[in-house]
Amino acid sequence: MTGFARFTPLLSSLPATVPFVGPEAIERNRHLKVQARIGANESGFGPAPSVLEAIAQAARETWKYADPENFELKQALAAHLGCRPENLAIGEGIDSLLGHIVRMVIEPGMTVATSLGAYPTFNFHVAGYGGRLVTTPYRNDREDLDGLLDLVRRENAALVYLANPDNPMGSWWDAERVVEFAKAVPETCLLILDEAYCETAPDGTTPPIAALIDRPNVMRTRTFSKAYGLAGARIGYVISTFENAQAFDKIRHHFGMPRISIAAALAALQDQAYLGEAIAAIKGSRERIAAIARQNGLTPLASATNFVAIDCGRDGAYARAIVDGLMEHGVFIRMPGVAPLNRCIRVSAGIDADMALLEEALPQVLRALDRP
Repeated sequence: MTGFARFTPLLSSLPATVPFVGPEAIERNRHLKVQARIGANESGFGPAPSVLEAIAQAARETWKYADPENFELKQALAAHLGCRPENLAIGEGIDSLLGHIVRMVIEPGMTVATSLGAYPTFNFHVAGYGGRLVTTPYRNDREDLDGLLDLVRRENAALVYLANPDNPMGSWWDAERVVEFAKAVPETCLLILDEAYCETAPDGTTPPIAALIDRPNVMRTRTFSKAYGLAGARIGYVISTFENAQAFDKIRHHFGMPRISIAAALAALQDQAYLGEAIAAIKGSRERIAAIARQNGLTPLASATNFVAIDCGRDGAYARAIVDGLMEHGVFIRMPGVAPLNRCIRVSAGIDADMALLEEALPQVLRALDRP
């Protein structure tokens, strides 16, 4: 059988790909059971009990569409962030919003700048809209702001992507340096500042809302998937100028947000005490991951996220063997996909039981790999 004959030439030229292979697919393909799910930067600590209660209540009304204007959530987010509701756009997770932003800016052949090895789902959307992706390498395991800015100027990029804190390395820049970078980006280039991990970052990492809110060439993306523990609910939002936020109404999925997800986000914002507990638990888990790495002769990198990148000291093939070997023990982790970052593995923060499985399995995997 063949595909439809009148797909666009662009679509026909693209490979069928999934930026991240999920643990479910690994279970199906390798006939293994995931026992410690610490690879997808989800929060094994889960959402607050108050959020679960709100989800249960909202489930009774799941026969209804959600408010297509997302009015209540915008009001709550604006109060939490200290901006106007009109500065916000809501979407089905950052991934969906990234696709919308690329669609807003990029036509086939237009240039998009990013760091080599940065979040691959963004690259997936650029390819899907025919953009020309140009990259600059990481420097000292974090995104090179000077190199990225030079690339934007040299290539006359229409769009540039920067994550702070960064995925996959967990590194970060301080807020002052990020604002300096944002203001140096040419007005003809839109900066996506991805702040998915801002809640877990040290103080002074995330620029104040007011520092960038009036810049028409900056969109900041955030999510409830990480510290709030709601990855499966798919709740993301953009902070930008009124005109930029309004532009999403031209292309977004107006009934894309489930009522249950909206209720979960509202409850999560109200329970900041639990968020503090979750952030503390993530920090504790990061410290334990780092200790496990050191116990096994590996080098953990400093992290401002809900995961730790671990330098395995060799190459990507060795890191891949560790990832595959841990899965044989039911421990699901991931690794960066581009050299030299792929000398590392990446382990998400998790509950004590997950950490115990990692601590038990990792030395066994390493001994097996080093056995002559």
